[in-house]
Amino acid sequence: MVIPVHDVNPVRRTPWVTYALIAADVLVFLTTPGIAGAVAGGSDLVRLCHLQAFMDHYAAVPRELIHHQMPRVVPTGSVGVGPHGPGCVVAPPGYDKSPALSVFTAMFLHGGWLHLLGNMLFLLIFGNNVEDRMGHIRYFLFYVVCGYAAGYGFALLNAGSTDPLIGASGAIAGVLGAYLVLYPRARVWVLVPFLVFLPLRLPAWLVLGFWFALQAVYSSGHGMSGAGTVAYAAHVVGFVAGMLLAWPLKPGTPPPPEPPGLLFGRRARPHYSW
Repeated sequence: MVIPVHDVNPVRRTPWVTYALIAADVLVFLTTPGIAGAVAGGSDLVRLCHLQAFMDHYAAVPRELIHHQMPRVVPTGSVGVGPHGPGCVVAPPGYDKSPALSVFTAMFLHGGWLHLLGNMLFLLIFGNNVEDRMGHIRYFLFYVVCGYAAGYGFALLNAGSTDPLIGASGAIAGVLGAYLVLYPRARVWVLVPFLVFLPLRLPAWLVLGFWFALQAVYSSGHGMSGAGTVAYAAHVVGFVAGMLLAWPLKPGTPPPPEPPGLLFGRRARPHYSW
C-alpha cells in the first residue's frame, strides 16, 4: 500500500472543519478510558475492562443498528473474580443507548495509535480540498452523512454481529471518494515501499483508485472491525457515497495544477506549501 504524504492542490481558505475533526479525534482518543490507562499505567485487565465498557456504550454495533436488540448485560468497567479467575464484571446496562446516535459517536473512536494516525493522515491530505470546494458547513454535513452511510451499510451486511464498529474510516472514505470525483488529475506525493520508501508523484485517480480496489477486494469477506480486523465493507460504502454526493459539484470545480510526468528519486522531493 502506498503512503500519501502531500498533494499538489492548493486551497483558497483555511480548512477549519478538517482541523477541528482531527483535533476532536485526537482528544477523544487521549481521553478514552482504556487508552488513558495505558499512558498513565495500571494493569492490563483493568484497562481492558474500562475500554470494553466504554466501547460497548459509544461504539456502533450492527445488531443494535438493524434489529434494535440491546444486550441484556454489558461490561461495567470493573474487575472481578469468577469461577475461571479474574475478568470483567458484566451487568444490565445502566444507561439508555441510542443506536442511531452511536454511529456518530463511533466516528471519533479509535482502537490504537496506528488506527488513529492512519485515518488522520488521509483526512488531512484530502479533506482540505474537499472542504474548500464544498464550504465548511456543507463539508461537515457531507462527512457525517458518509459516516452514517458507511456504518449502516456495514451493519446491513453483518446484521447479526455484536462486534463494535469504531473509527472515522467510513467518513474519511467518503472524503476520498469526493476527492477522486472532484480532483482526479491532482498529483499526490506518495511513499512506495520498494526495498526503501521510494517517493513518487502520482495522479489522484491512480492513488485513490488503487486504494478503493484494495478495499473492494478485502471486503469480499465482509471484514469485521473487531480485534485485529478491519471493516473494509464500510470503506467501500463510504467511498461510493462520497463519490455520489460530490458528483453534482464536479462541473464547477476548477482543475488543480498539473505538474508533468511521474518523478522519483531526488527530483521527486516535494516542496511543501501549507
